Amino acid sequence: MNKNILVVTTIGLLFSLQSCKQEVKNDSVITETINPSEKTYQPKVFDASKFETKINSLISQMTLEEKIGMLHGNSMFSTGGVERLGIPELKMADGPLGVREEISRDSWAAAGWDNDFATYYPAGGGLSATWNIDLAYVFGNSVGQELRARDKDMLLSPAINIIRTPLGGRTYEYFTEDPFLNKKISVPLIIGLQDNDVMACVKHYAANNQETNRDFVDVQIDERTLREIYLPAYKAAVTEANAYSLMGAYNKFRGEYLCENDYMLNKVLRDEWGFKGVVVSDWAAVHSTVKTLENGLDIEMGTPTTNFNEFLLADRLIAAAKAGDISEEEIDKHVKRILTVLFQVKAIDGEGRVKGSIATEAHYKDAYDIAAESIVLLKNDNNVLPLNLEDIKSIAVIGNNATKKNALGGFGAGVKTKREVTPLEGLKNRLPESITINYAEGYLERYDDKKKGKLGDITLNGPVTIDELDAAKLQEAIDAAKKSDMVIIFAGSNRDYETEASDRRSLELPFAQEELINKVRAVNPNTIVVMIAGAPFDIVDISEKSPTLVWSWFNGSEGGNALADVLLGAINPSGKLPWTMPKKLEDSPAHATHSFPGDKSVTYTEGILVGYRWFDTNKIEPLYPFGYGLSYTNFEFSDLKTDKKTYKASDVIEATFTIKNTGDADGKEVAQLYVSDPKSYVEKAAQELKGFKKVFVKTGATELVTIQLPVKELAYYNEVKKEWLVESGTYNIKIGNSSRSIKKEIQINVE
Repeated sequence: MNKNILVVTTIGLLFSLQSCKQEVKNDSVITETINPSEKTYQPKVFDASKFETKINSLISQMTLEEKIGMLHGNSMFSTGGVERLGIPELKMADGPLGVREEISRDSWAAAGWDNDFATYYPAGGGLSATWNIDLAYVFGNSVGQELRARDKDMLLSPAINIIRTPLGGRTYEYFTEDPFLNKKISVPLIIGLQDNDVMACVKHYAANNQETNRDFVDVQIDERTLREIYLPAYKAAVTEANAYSLMGAYNKFRGEYLCENDYMLNKVLRDEWGFKGVVVSDWAAVHSTVKTLENGLDIEMGTPTTNFNEFLLADRLIAAAKAGDISEEEIDKHVKRILTVLFQVKAIDGEGRVKGSIATEAHYKDAYDIAAESIVLLKNDNNVLPLNLEDIKSIAVIGNNATKKNALGGFGAGVKTKREVTPLEGLKNRLPESITINYAEGYLERYDDKKKGKLGDITLNGPVTIDELDAAKLQEAIDAAKKSDMVIIFAGSNRDYETEASDRRSLELPFAQEELINKVRAVNPNTIVVMIAGAPFDIVDISEKSPTLVWSWFNGSEGGNALADVLLGAINPSGKLPWTMPKKLEDSPAHATHSFPGDKSVTYTEGILVGYRWFDTNKIEPLYPFGYGLSYTNFEFSDLKTDKKTYKASDVIEATFTIKNTGDADGKEVAQLYVSDPKSYVEKAAQELKGFKKVFVKTGATELVTIQLPVKELAYYNEVKKEWLVESGTYNIKIGNSSRSIKKEIQINVE
């Protein structure tokens, strides 16, 4: 028997569930939530004092106008520098999918460069579906190298807002509905990025969980929910990854815009977490001058009406300073922060700064590796996959998504790339020449222009798809299916339909694709359905009728090759859903509580019960649960043990168990550790993710896995005491491979 010991660490995150309105007996107070010695990836030291003498000297030589020039954009993606003192512009680039193409200095028009092609990386949904923290670091490090090759200082990424509603327009870009998985993906990504002498700008801080009315909606969240669900990844970004920058969100929080929110920017971010970097506004998210600076924002960015001096932190700030409405000492404080991060990334006096590289074969391989581990096998009845080509002479490839490219599209940042392998191209690259591919587009991607609403209002009156099949396209698809030995339909969505600034109207699959799938299956039952999308859709009927169902993402430059390798068995799928797939929209918490999208204000009525917490606690059956994903092999969990039965608040629980590969193929399994507190004095979810590890197990082999869980991780946030508390009592430690597939369970006691 082949046994290897793998140690997994769950670090830093202390969350649990909604506010305690009473005194809780026998609780242990938690004052520190991070154990630095347990980090897998160590960030660069962020020591502001190291540059203090040089910074003070520079500030003493600057005019008021030069200082304020550094506090706002002087182009679409840079702030002002002071050339005579050797202070460069702070140069930014969008980058959730890779480094955005160069745009004009004073408009959104492309600059027209011929050397700004970049690698297109899998979107956030794909990265989080890998459940692989090592690939998160690879993602950040690879993008960081490309950013430096473009001579940029700051990447406006990652976007780590919690997925509160499956309708969210940026669900494809965000990571997950779970704060623990969110943090575990975010931290190594940020560290990897900043290892290349660039700044991560972590966004959108915070409580920015819908695109509808995002410019003004006032978000109301109780303190416990805020601390346990919506802030953990941001806190980890600051305290564990040493993020150099955060982006303030558009919306209001408890009555104040987040780019001038004293509680969030000063009291929480700087006073509690010790943030030393800069806060950048989202584009045109600033609403005041003096209040914005005093309440914690450092840089205003946006789109100019005529010139950048019209910004609120430009000429108006100069006037306010000269009128005595704001002190020059306050302005100096913000300039000092900007100079500190410029020194930190070696933009000033920086010998040995990383040079970087872009669109290399090594980076395309990084994109491939992420895509290959992101693909989720939802159904595989009769083991149709991996494909056995022995008796296959022809394959019908049907669907607009077989050829659709997603590096660009929609409203928001994309990537200008020379390589985006589509699913059809991937199959052509991998299938033997003896197999004929019969391609048919099947459906048209069409919208009713007359019914388009303004950005941000799609939930109410936005673009409506034309959900009618084109007769000629349908006939082509049927003919292709009839004359082929098997069919692969590529359905789903795209980045024109899932887009920033718009939430979707419903979970319905657009463009009449469900009708197409049914009509194709009727003439050729040997049909595989592959969904390509970033967010959940209503695929209940498709799932029931399709014996073989695969889920892929907007998956980068090598996405088509990775998908073909999964279908053909060169890659054993190991992706797991990073969110819950509901059977119907009304099952999801924000919609069950009728608290989306709100109007001028939205209250998160579901509290701590976000995502699988809601489904599991209320015993609502999802279509596919959080953490779900099949493999071409089978895994058996056994022998769950803990090193002790009773623990103190300062202890670390060691849970060990074995995973055996009982199938015929080598593969990777994601072991997921959930914890429940069945006798809590306060409301808690039925269970919470507290650890996970992706484990490679050869066929017939057994791996011994140890997950270390600090007892501090069992804490909840007590609103009355304003402290993290661990209740004494009995806890259930559960091991499984999804939130609804718990294989083993054991009890421990906390004193």
